[in-house]
Amino acid sequence: MASPAGLSEPASSRRAFPSMSLSAEAAPFVPESQLSRLSDAEKHLSRCSAKLRALRADSVQLREQLNLLFDQLLSENYNKTLDASVNIRPEDVCSLLKHTSYLVPLSQEHLVVKFCQLVHHLLNQLKVIMDENTLNVLLTYTVTALKDCSAWTHSDVLLALSTVVYSNGPHCQQQVGCLLSEGGLLLQYSSLSQQSMELRHVALNCMANICLRIPGQPPLDDHYRSTCFQVFLKTLVSPKPPDTDELFYCVVIQAALKGLQYCLSGGKWKFGGGEELGSLLAALKRLMFQGAPGLSVEWPTVLYPAPLPQYEGVPSPKPAEPPAPSAPPKNATASGKTSGNKKRKSKGKGKKTQTEEGRGDEKDGEDKETVPALQRGEEGRGDGETAAKPFPPLFYPSWKLNSSDSEFSDTEGNAQSKLRLQHIRVRQGALHSILAVVKAVEKRTLYGYWSSFIPDSPTAGPPPLTLLTIILKDPSPKVRLCALQVLTAILDGSRQFLAVAEDTASPRTSYTPFSFLLATSVRELHRALSLALLAETSSQTLTQVVKCLAFLVANAPYHRLRPGLLTSLWKQIRLYVRHRDVTVRVSVLTLYGAVVTTQAPLPEVQLLLQQPDDGGGSCTPQDSALSWRQRNGGSQTSAASSKQSSCSHSPQPPHTPAEKGDSPPWLLELCLSLVTQPREDHLDSEGGDALEPLPVRLAALQVLSHLVRGYFSLTQASLSEIGQASTLCLSETDPPLQLHGSKLLEESGTGIILQYREDNNVPESSRVVQFWSSVLSGPLNAALQNEQHPTLQASACDTLASILPQAFAQLPEKTQLMCITMLLGLTYLESSLVKMAAVRALGLYIRFPCLREDVMFVADTANIVLAALDDRSINVRARAAWSLGNLTDTLVANMQSVGVDFQEEFSDMLLLKMLQAATRASSDKDRVKSNAVRALGNLLRFLRESQMTRSAFQRPLEEAFVALVKTVQSEATMKVRWNACYALGNAFRNPALPLKSAAWTHDAFSALCHAVTSCKNFKVRIESAAALAVPTHRDCYGNPKQFMCVWRSLATALEHSEDTNDFLEYRYSASLRHKLSQALLHLLSLSQWQDMPSLGKSLAGDEGSSVKTHLVTFFSVDQTVEETDQERDSKGESFPPQQRIKSLQETLKRLKELDSNGVGDEELEGKEMVADFLEELLKTCEVS
Repeated sequence: MASPAGLSEPASSRRAFPSMSLSAEAAPFVPESQLSRLSDAEKHLSRCSAKLRALRADSVQLREQLNLLFDQLLSENYNKTLDASVNIRPEDVCSLLKHTSYLVPLSQEHLVVKFCQLVHHLLNQLKVIMDENTLNVLLTYTVTALKDCSAWTHSDVLLALSTVVYSNGPHCQQQVGCLLSEGGLLLQYSSLSQQSMELRHVALNCMANICLRIPGQPPLDDHYRSTCFQVFLKTLVSPKPPDTDELFYCVVIQAALKGLQYCLSGGKWKFGGGEELGSLLAALKRLMFQGAPGLSVEWPTVLYPAPLPQYEGVPSPKPAEPPAPSAPPKNATASGKTSGNKKRKSKGKGKKTQTEEGRGDEKDGEDKETVPALQRGEEGRGDGETAAKPFPPLFYPSWKLNSSDSEFSDTEGNAQSKLRLQHIRVRQGALHSILAVVKAVEKRTLYGYWSSFIPDSPTAGPPPLTLLTIILKDPSPKVRLCALQVLTAILDGSRQFLAVAEDTASPRTSYTPFSFLLATSVRELHRALSLALLAETSSQTLTQVVKCLAFLVANAPYHRLRPGLLTSLWKQIRLYVRHRDVTVRVSVLTLYGAVVTTQAPLPEVQLLLQQPDDGGGSCTPQDSALSWRQRNGGSQTSAASSKQSSCSHSPQPPHTPAEKGDSPPWLLELCLSLVTQPREDHLDSEGGDALEPLPVRLAALQVLSHLVRGYFSLTQASLSEIGQASTLCLSETDPPLQLHGSKLLEESGTGIILQYREDNNVPESSRVVQFWSSVLSGPLNAALQNEQHPTLQASACDTLASILPQAFAQLPEKTQLMCITMLLGLTYLESSLVKMAAVRALGLYIRFPCLREDVMFVADTANIVLAALDDRSINVRARAAWSLGNLTDTLVANMQSVGVDFQEEFSDMLLLKMLQAATRASSDKDRVKSNAVRALGNLLRFLRESQMTRSAFQRPLEEAFVALVKTVQSEATMKVRWNACYALGNAFRNPALPLKSAAWTHDAFSALCHAVTSCKNFKVRIESAAALAVPTHRDCYGNPKQFMCVWRSLATALEHSEDTNDFLEYRYSASLRHKLSQALLHLLSLSQWQDMPSLGKSLAGDEGSSVKTHLVTFFSVDQTVEETDQERDSKGESFPPQQRIKSLQETLKRLKELDSNGVGDEELEGKEMVADFLEELLKTCEVS
């Protein structure tokens, strides 16, 4: 079977052939002195190549000479793994094969077979990448040989063809077409009617290699991929033909599985209609149990997507196979009896069960065929779980337990061992294919088959056959590893699917809701993976168990589940933080990180963090077991020493007395020790103390970051120690360690801000000020200036940005100046990553109370932001626009707090530049535009009347309003349009704006009216209604026609406030009606005589009836809506119903007191209609 043909090392630039007379196709002359430097394989290939090139097609002895040379070339091993000095150029091999193909006629079938063997031999062992000419020559030759030569040669020809087309399918579409078209040779040989299993195997292997796609290459034509896929699928779903050797059948299935993986690896796969996906999954599920001893199940032919689990039939009794000569038959199924005794496990070094022997150490990655014991099965259950019966021994060892996966390790050449090996490979291939399906199918489609691969709960009878069965019971650690990888891929991204799981309430007796089924499925996953964690001894597989648990924890909704699952897991994995294998320890820390991240802060995790350290065990159960399993006849003393050494690879975390209730969390102390303390009994190359391996230290820093982010209240007591650990990492030379140290400082700063956000009085001697004083006087400055590592510089900028504003004000002036100067200087670097972080930090500093009133700092920041708005990087421009929005927020805040003095001191020219830059940015991409329009609204509100009347400001002012109007009317994202509406409302708050006379006033009101009536997004409608209700004078709304346009738009929007097909929008309908009602009443409170005729007609008609209905609700219901600060600011105060009625009474009183001198009858009649409407509304509200 062909192996992948990959890149080969470049060979010498000179071709090495012995001296001979030259011809047109002869190799160049190479002196003997250079020939002597070549390896034996290179010399051999050079000599044979020279002889082959000397042959002519009309030679009398051509057949004999070719036969001899082929034998010589095939006898040589060119594998570089055996001889690293082999350095043969790919072009020499290609030239040799092309020339030889012209010498071998298709009539000489024996020579054709040997030539095909040579093609496979050289291309496979030397990993040659062929040029296009060689590919075409060899492809044409092999395809022609399949057509013209006898059937007995086709096996070798197909083998050569599979090697030639390996990963070259897209480059040979024309030749592939004749092989895969209807009636093509590959389809004939791979069909179910083909009697020769060998031909089926090589044909399927050839089709698989055609489908293989190397990253960067175009995929095979969809038609050919689909044809191959159907062949592979038919092969997998069909039963084994009668009178077929099981060994050959397994080889055929492996080729089909490999081809299936190659087909699906090209991205999202569109399965055909009907039951195609269900048939494939059913076949793969059957094959992932291929060769399982003691198993006889009626497998379904199709799996159907359903929320309820499908259980296979009860395994029927199967006659026991005779045990292997070396396997004692008495203990063949004894694992279930001896695995539950915990005390015997910890003491009995001399009493080892057969199962425990089988789960011994897999040295050098060998795949031992052993049976995992379900040791200490009761410990894996979470609190409150229902105890389940142990799994019956569906898998039991009927072969020698300590045999290796390698064919060559079976010294007896036992056919049974070879068959077991092939069964393992089939199970591996099936699981790899399921993994490919998981990656190729949409998640929503995949989760319909959840119950077919993941059980919902343990059952009283025989357990369902799922992935968990393989994880717990398959004898091969490699197969268990594959099953864990599949389960991990299924759990990855399953948060939305599992979000409905809930079992906090008592289950209904009449039916079981889907949410409860999912919850029990999560609990079963916890139970099974906990058992696997206890039983697994292969470090590689154990690592995958922990990773799988991490994905489960990251996606399961523990806040909707009964407490106890995380508590059980927390206690169990504490034993593995000092595992001898580094990858296991890293994965355990990753799992801890997932626990403290999921739905943080979670009450159950908070309690676990507050529990004192009980000392824990000194090593894992696997360590104690492995120590005596590895004795190989040694004494118990050596085993004990092995145990001690295997458990001392990590520092012992400080013991926390139980009576010390205010101590830091055990996990925090552990991670700090892993980062800062040396390993016990280990020295570095210079004789000093060696720290933990870098992956362990990085994982510990990540856990610390998660802890600080989610549970800062528990970690703030150790703020000084966290700062010291981060400083230590920043002072080292390893960039990843420096980066993680900086990230930890940033998370600490963010936690401090969240903790003290509402506290404006942080004492000078507080822990926070001391923390930042220590950090800013350490190696953080060097990280900020490390231009060789822009990522580290950017992270250091983010750290400066996370300083608590109150603490920053209490830092020494020198330190404050250093932070500001550093950030201003970093914005001039070429790195967009650093520039982006520095601009963002300045955008936060501009809001600090101690800095925002400093006109010089505001001006410096404004100039930096304006320069960044013209940057070529969209990321930098987006951050600059956000910082400009913050800066203009500061301008408005200073205008309100400081007054006119700040406005007059701020540069008019700089303000004009900011207005023009924000206008230009409003036409950028949405990421920039959303904050640019926000800045425009603030700037228009900040402008003074003296500035607006200047000619330099008049055109930019008009352009700014035009930009806002265009944005409101555009099809931009909701966030952009919402900000544009907010900006217009913000600008309307400036009493100096000439709303009465400006040409853009009509366009602004028209855009808002259109948005409030037609925008699909209700939050945009709410904000546009709020903007329409901002002007405080009637003259701002223009003539009566424009005033009534605003009124009718608001009334129409109120009437259709529930018209939506999107449920996500419908939840905002109450807020929309509330704001529309406020806006309509605001217009009524400002209305004058000229508005009365139109208002009266509106209120007297159908429009008035609809408005009245909603206003009655507005006056009787207390509106409580969760809003952001910006939304709340735009809407004003939300008064209680009594105060709203009082406001209505005042509007009615003002209306009646209007001066009627010189008013016409139409206006008087309209006024009466409006007054009657308000009086009737008032009576209705008072009655209700």
